[in-house]
Amino acid sequence: MKTRIICLALALCAAASAMAQNRADRQKLNDPNSFMLAVVGDPQGYTKYDINQPLFELTTAWIADNIDHLNIKAVLITGDLVEQNENIVRNRKMLNQTSKQMWEWSSHCLKRLDNKVPYIISGGNHEYGYVRGDEGFTHFPEYYTYERNSKNADVLVAAFPNRSGVASLENAAWELADKNWGKLLIINTEWSPRDEVLDWAKKLCDSEKYKDHKVIILTHSFLAETTAKRTTVVGTSYKISPANQGQEMWDKLVYPCKNIRLVVCGHTGHPDKQNPGSQQDFENNTAYRCDKNSAGKDVHQMMWNIQCLGGGWEGNGGDGWMRLLEFMPDGKTIKASTYSVLFGISPMTKHLAHQRSKCCEFDMVIE
Repeated sequence: MKTRIICLALALCAAASAMAQNRADRQKLNDPNSFMLAVVGDPQGYTKYDINQPLFELTTAWIADNIDHLNIKAVLITGDLVEQNENIVRNRKMLNQTSKQMWEWSSHCLKRLDNKVPYIISGGNHEYGYVRGDEGFTHFPEYYTYERNSKNADVLVAAFPNRSGVASLENAAWELADKNWGKLLIINTEWSPRDEVLDWAKKLCDSEKYKDHKVIILTHSFLAETTAKRTTVVGTSYKISPANQGQEMWDKLVYPCKNIRLVVCGHTGHPDKQNPGSQQDFENNTAYRCDKNSAGKDVHQMMWNIQCLGGGWEGNGGDGWMRLLEFMPDGKTIKASTYSVLFGISPMTKHLAHQRSKCCEFDMVIE
């Protein structure tokens, strides 16, 4: 009887394996003991046109399908889930969806991840005000609540009210743990955060509870494309105030804190009109630099934005490109890679699914 049960179980496993979908370009960890953070860069180009919207859902469906396979502990989203926060007048030169339609689609796509993996969103300028982030109000807390994703309970450890005084995940801190990396703290911020948000984040980093954690900051505007210069509120035309961007955040938060080791952002970028899809196109939409903090420790800073990579500002929204961060079991090396879930889904295009250039594939070492 026992032998029959074992044979039946093996037969069922074989049948299930035979029925499993054959992935054209199934990704693997470099080391089975690694874990991964998946980074989604500025998906506004997906949500603003109805014909582009399935590409955002393909992205979140791919992540959901790979949570266990790639040991994805969290998803980081660099902001700008929508093109306009509060607008019913559609500018047909740049979108065909109202703000409500864009918010609802972004929420629909991220529902793929609910109750499966934490996703952490930095507030982008397009999620605030009427059109581009000049005002401080947002629909963010209406769509992205603590309660919608049960995985938030496992990792959310602190939050700070938004510009309207509402309790929100716009400013929040999340704790992850790994046997090789120890404790990590990810802090995400609102668009162009206020001084009080930076003070709150600094107190968390310096606190007895988190002072030995490796801290990752997720914010919208920090580095400019190509040059990797830090952005700044000085000279910008955004009217939102009070405000801080890259250089101000470096001076007030990142440089003084001894345990901030990585900053991830989006926001900047532009298309290469002569050579869309070229290496130059990627260099125009990503940036990286490394500087010492006040304790003499390396702080890696990475900008990743996809909105122009599928044919420019009014293209398909990003060709399904993602930035994957693999945390190696040595406890200090992060391997960054660039992968398209759109190209990788078909045998006809999987040879296009990887970007191997220096700006798209590199290591970051945290000593």
